[in-house]
Amino acid sequence: MRGRATRRPRLLALGVAAALAAVTVVAAPATAAPHRDPAVAGDYLVGRGIADATGEIAEVGMMGYGRLDQQAEGLHTRLRARSFVIVDRPTGERVLLVVVDSPMIFSSARQEVLRRLADAYGDTYDERNVLITATHTHAGPGGYAHHLLYNLTTLGYHERTFDAIADGVLESVHHAHDDLAPSTLRLTHGELTTASANRSREAFEANPDHERAFFPDAVDPQSTVLRIERDGRPVGVINWFATHNTSMSGDNRLISSDNKGYAAYHWERRVEGEDYLDGEPPGFVAAFAQTNAGDMSPNLDLSPPSTPEDFHRTEEIGLRQYDAASAQLSRAGEPLRGGVDSRAVHVDLSDVTVRPEFTTDGRTHRTCDAAVGAAMAAGSTEDGPAFPLFAEGDNPLFDLVSDSILYEASPELRQCQAPKGVVVPIGAMNALYPWVAETVPVQLVRIGSLHLVAIPGEVTIAAGLRLRRTVAEAVGAEVRDVLVAGYSNGYLHYVTTPEEYDTQQYEGGSTLFGRWQLGALRQTAHELATAMRDGTPGPSGPAPPDEPGGKLSLQPGVVLDTPPLGRAFGDVLTQPRGTYLPGERVTTVFAGAHPSNELHRGGTFLEVQQRVDGQWLRIADDGDWSTTLRWSRRGLSASEVTVSWDVPDDAGPGPYRIRYHGDAKGLSGAVRDFTGTSDEFRVSAAD
Repeated sequence: MRGRATRRPRLLALGVAAALAAVTVVAAPATAAPHRDPAVAGDYLVGRGIADATGEIAEVGMMGYGRLDQQAEGLHTRLRARSFVIVDRPTGERVLLVVVDSPMIFSSARQEVLRRLADAYGDTYDERNVLITATHTHAGPGGYAHHLLYNLTTLGYHERTFDAIADGVLESVHHAHDDLAPSTLRLTHGELTTASANRSREAFEANPDHERAFFPDAVDPQSTVLRIERDGRPVGVINWFATHNTSMSGDNRLISSDNKGYAAYHWERRVEGEDYLDGEPPGFVAAFAQTNAGDMSPNLDLSPPSTPEDFHRTEEIGLRQYDAASAQLSRAGEPLRGGVDSRAVHVDLSDVTVRPEFTTDGRTHRTCDAAVGAAMAAGSTEDGPAFPLFAEGDNPLFDLVSDSILYEASPELRQCQAPKGVVVPIGAMNALYPWVAETVPVQLVRIGSLHLVAIPGEVTIAAGLRLRRTVAEAVGAEVRDVLVAGYSNGYLHYVTTPEEYDTQQYEGGSTLFGRWQLGALRQTAHELATAMRDGTPGPSGPAPPDEPGGKLSLQPGVVLDTPPLGRAFGDVLTQPRGTYLPGERVTTVFAGAHPSNELHRGGTFLEVQQRVDGQWLRIADDGDWSTTLRWSRRGLSASEVTVSWDVPDDAGPGPYRIRYHGDAKGLSGAVRDFTGTSDEFRVSAAD
């Protein structure tokens, strides 16, 4: 593997973490005093794993903001998959939770993972007990869906990114499976009120008083931590908190894991000293997962930042999530008992009869074919607007066309989709080509008293509350112990309450299957919860759709790399200065090649090396917050690669250098690797 060096010490400068943290809660270190509870110690076998799931980083459309101009130009932080296998020792029942730094987990990617898991482990992991969820970073590469709508801004399908995600998830699962060991699980809940704001307040205010009273600040402040302990000490956590992963703006062009990825990186790398490239099993794994974040923005001023200001905001919101989660380690928490369980079913959301107990008017209703609303085309102005000709709320032209033509022609469409101003009847277009998913997975996972309702969409906090209460009442759990695991196992866009839907803000316009979509999901979740409570098989549903199609690709691959005239690959075009102080930025420009020739998954494109006792040791790589790699084309086939390193406050004085690992494609199509190395420079101690 490229870029490997002597393992860094596990304990990095904790002073840096403290200095950087914009804390709202005093954080407890991960090495909190052991909690002893012999009655529950080792009730579970738990395994943890991390792997690189970064796809293409150059000349690929980035996913989330729906902008044609947001083409990736390099890498800020790598995207990782974190897996947790949890086995109930008395029964052998298990569940697998995977949290991926990814914009979405499309059902095609999940099915590919399940196929490979079946090849490796037989029927150990399946549709029922595998939950794969995305952090929803808007700074990841796109083009890995098998439905056309999501590949429009990426010039089609990108198989290398699809494979990188599937490979990363599989590798993390293999690590977790091999890491199984007796463990204790503890559950804690806290509150975090300074990392989210309601970006759709008009829609939220349309909900009943009792739901608005549950969220007095119009945000879901619950920060839940599932803690994994061995020998009384924490070795891993999964945190669930509702905020969009949109701190990085639509103007950013570097692949990044955004605020949730930063929170995980900070805990693992900066606090616990993990080295992702050393080949050793991790001592600590921290995953920051989503819940019902559909209307929760990390932009507290409800205005998307510009770049590079977005880097600061990403770090700030990430640290606040870390602080809230790590502070919970100082509490004993609830030791989980009762084993694990899971149920899952596929639902065709274009054709569900919703019973009266799950509608708001006490009548039976039906869902219908998917339709894109004008408000969806407008985008969320608080996180990043989309098309300028559309608006949230009223869109007179499309509202008029829908009211006077579409809904007049089809009363069934009216009862399902009104008052949406329909822009694209995208469900009808599925007959010609796979544009959006209609049959989607809904899943319920139980770990002790914790219940996860896995929904393949972006659920608002009020819609999430209704789902949580539906399951809590069915199984006899507390609402706080029932979480919506949004962005899981597939993607169907947004889920709003009928009252929110009627306001046709961005979220309502993006609720594809109409006003009764939430009712259909609540009805399904209730069936799963009832089956789990009664110990019976889950409800039957359609078979998982086979999605081999949808792979239209319009973007050509790399044809040829050549160095700039008079140069060789790896030559340094711009050398660093001779001396730097902590806080300054080191920049080096290399004669490079296209990064898509070799993704370096599990490795690195760059190294920052320090000379210690005559040896060059890697002290940072392309997965670190302090580094960036920016690629640019020069002429038809030449590339320049700019590597930057922000010298940390704790960088020791002495000699350093920058190394770049590239891969060039020749006329024959063969790819050869090369390395460029900068001159030495010194870091001096700050005054």
